[in-house]
Amino acid sequence: MTDLTSRRFALALMTTLLASLSLAQASPSSTDLAATWPTKTVRIIVGFPPGSSPDLTARTLAEPLSRALGQPVIVENKVGAGGNIAADYVAKATDNHTIGLMINGNMTIARLLNPKLHYDPLKDFAPISLVGVSPLVLTAPLGTPGATAQEFFAAARAAGDKWSYGSPGVGTVGHIGMEWLKSKTGINPVHVPYPGYPQVANAMLGGQLQLSMLPPALALSQIRSAKLRAIGVTSAGRSTLVPELPSMTEAGVTGFSLEIWNAVAAPRTLPRPVVKRLSVLFSDIARSPDIRQKLFQQGWQVVGSSSEGLANRIKADTALLGGVIEARGIGAE
Repeated sequence: MTDLTSRRFALALMTTLLASLSLAQASPSSTDLAATWPTKTVRIIVGFPPGSSPDLTARTLAEPLSRALGQPVIVENKVGAGGNIAADYVAKATDNHTIGLMINGNMTIARLLNPKLHYDPLKDFAPISLVGVSPLVLTAPLGTPGATAQEFFAAARAAGDKWSYGSPGVGTVGHIGMEWLKSKTGINPVHVPYPGYPQVANAMLGGQLQLSMLPPALALSQIRSAKLRAIGVTSAGRSTLVPELPSMTEAGVTGFSLEIWNAVAAPRTLPRPVVKRLSVLFSDIARSPDIRQKLFQQGWQVVGSSSEGLANRIKADTALLGGVIEARGIGAE
């Protein structure tokens, strides 16, 4: 190597080093980015109307999150398509200040039910935290036959398609869960979709339905007032939300565990340091004693998971519910 070539090589190396140093100084570190975010109002998008369970959860979390971040946090309701309109909006947000409070259907099986969906739950979200979980309660009118759960299922098998069950719509957890229960127990009631769980409960009270899976808060009010009966909660063991009710295992249905849940997620483009910071904040907020109590009263067993914990739950539930969807031939209307 000649002296001229050596000087040119050294100059090029120095130029590269200076450029790298300038870039490092200009780009904030991961720690700096997480510490300085947010720089404006944070929006929590909810796909259900004000007063709904996801809306109440989002508003419960928003105030303590605002205090922790030092910026306003507002809840926006973008209602429609079972929460999928809001989920699609969150998936496509690019302002780095939009997150979503969503239910498990929006984050797991939505695309399995509708391949034309404009977002992919497994690819387009950055999981932040699993907030809370809840089993459903298999509920029936008081007049249905069978003094025990086993006798009830025997009567349901004998009735075949003369019995009907209700859900909040095709592809909801209440629908998929009942189809799974049918395959586990050999019962065959006909599915009747309704706009929401309150309408399902009213139909059972009116004698139009023989069974359904209802959220604990709704089911318990009817059960304690002796208007409906509980067959069992859709979990392997008893739930702290309704400890007086037997589990599906106690009702004679083994290997059956089904929960509804809500969680916080962001667009996949939200910087990873911000996602990690939000994961810690939401976990701490949800598990704080006062917020835990408020969420419990809303019908949720608090989890407050890490982002990795939520990602694992999404994969597990997608596989479980996806298997039921395929086996039972369920598709969106």
